[in-house]
Amino acid sequence: MSIDWAALGQVFGVTLAVTVGIVGLFTVGIVGTARKPQPEGGAVAVAAPGTGARAGAVTAFALCAAAVAYGIYLIVAA
Repeated sequence: MSIDWAALGQVFGVTLAVTVGIVGLFTVGIVGTARKPQPEGGAVAVAAPGTGARAGAVTAFALCAAAVAYGIYLIVAA
């Protein structure tokens, strides 16, 4: 029995990249939903995130869900 080390390295690399990407997208979604607008009287130099942050979070969660659904499809289709 011999091990194809090149194929094993490719699988490891792709798995690592996809895992980091999905975790990063989920983190962006969490950060986007965690931000809350500042109160009206708040003297903050940075503008509070509005619907753009919420839309980015929803998009990030949708991409995570699509990646999970694609993975399930690949497992079930086999």
